[in-house]
Amino acid sequence: MYPNVEKKTFYQEMKTDIILSGVGGQGILSIAAIIGEAALTKGLYMKQAEVHGMSQRGGDVQSNLRLSNQPIASDLISKGQADLIISLEPMESLRYLPYLKKDGWVVTNSQPYLNIPNYPDPEKVKAELDKLPRKVALDVEKIAQSIGSSRVANIVILGAATPFLGIEYPMIEEGIRRIFRRKGDDVVQLNLKALKTGAEFQTLYTTYEST
Repeated sequence: MYPNVEKKTFYQEMKTDIILSGVGGQGILSIAAIIGEAALTKGLYMKQAEVHGMSQRGGDVQSNLRLSNQPIASDLISKGQADLIISLEPMESLRYLPYLKKDGWVVTNSQPYLNIPNYPDPEKVKAELDKLPRKVALDVEKIAQSIGSSRVANIVILGAATPFLGIEYPMIEEGIRRIFRRKGDDVVQLNLKALKTGAEFQTLYTTYEST
């Protein structure tokens, strides 16, 4: 199911620096919360930087999420040091490319959020995404609708990102159960299905080019 990415274990230093991005209302905080729950289950240290733009629906949202099996000094990711960008908006994924490592991965929604003022030509955004050597780009809203609800698009993108987190898939599932259990089993099961579907689609929409 997973691309050829290095597995991280406690027999070596484990560190994953993640930038989450998108626009307000897309569920970035839920992704961070689920990863956080899974990290605690695995016994990892975690730090999360302040999230920006949450007060404005449609405004840009960005968060730094750092995971490690060693103590973490700072909650901020320096330029060129992010292992992974997870984005629910393609232009927002491009915005944070200066923070990505040379061998880092981008997991992004392929479809733009066109209510953003002065949005660039979507074809130009797509062309820039096409240049990325290591990426997963998929239409998460369309996939989410196919399984019953566009509201789980954020969990679809999380599913597509699971191979790059350094956390075992069952722990991400458990994070979903913990975050959504108060909303009832139907909601939990829908989100678990979205996670699995995103992970399955990841193998179809992954681009990897050696550099």
